[in-house]
Amino acid sequence: MTAHAAPPERVRRTWTSALVPTAFVCLAAPVLFVAQIVWLGWIVLAVAVASAVLVDRRAGTPIVPDRDATPRPSVARDVFLVALGQFVVSLIPLKAELDDAAFVRFTLGLGGAVVLPYVISRFVFRDRAIGFPWRGGGRWTWWQWAWLGGVLVLGWLILPFYFITSGVYTNWPVVDTPSLIGRLFVGVGAVGIWDELFFVCTVFVLLRRHLPDLTANVLQAVVFVSFLWELGYQAWGPVLTIPFALVQGFLFLRTRSLGYIVTVHLLFDAVVFGVLVHAHNPGSPSPFLL
Repeated sequence: MTAHAAPPERVRRTWTSALVPTAFVCLAAPVLFVAQIVWLGWIVLAVAVASAVLVDRRAGTPIVPDRDATPRPSVARDVFLVALGQFVVSLIPLKAELDDAAFVRFTLGLGGAVVLPYVISRFVFRDRAIGFPWRGGGRWTWWQWAWLGGVLVLGWLILPFYFITSGVYTNWPVVDTPSLIGRLFVGVGAVGIWDELFFVCTVFVLLRRHLPDLTANVLQAVVFVSFLWELGYQAWGPVLTIPFALVQGFLFLRTRSLGYIVTVHLLFDAVVFGVLVHAHNPGSPSPFLL
């Protein structure tokens, strides 16, 4: 978080004009990634940006920052950055695949969704809203270490039942060779890291400049869960992914540490990886109850 990341919580309210464009830009995600009506999702993104411009004009907030002044938080600029990231992601199919072309596609699409908003915010808008504070608040406390263990236990208990009984493991390709297993390991981990860079350090951080933390967290979870749906976490997956997205936002507020929430996510994804390998190779020894 930076000095310009968000005004004090007491001056941010949910029921303000900023709610309309911020809600629209996040509700575009289910259209893009769940319904997968891409053209309609782009229209919703455009409506979000246009309504944000109207909000700034009514408030007298400069949309183009003055070169000689510290930029004031702008709804239009921040909504545009969130919309830009989603637009870039929507340009690629999110079906989980492990071939070289898929790795290049995901690298360019997901990488662009993080890099472009960051570069534009920092060097065009001259704003430091987006940041990636790796260490955050310093050493981890006892409850942070305890939660890491809790994530592993919860994942071990819940994820095998979810993936296998719902059949959603088939949304990922068969991994029955060492090469494919290695590619799956890299892919799952890389996307998990990206999730925190985009949904928390970009979307959530930008939204909470204009909304209370709880409201901003709920809206970022809409985008987070929608993306995971197209990626493969379908059936009753949102029952798991909604709480996970909300908890990750909460943990970031408490710890101010990208490193911590990435560690949590990678531990969770390590269990996901193990379940996917087992589900595609049912004859192999299983460390799970199912």
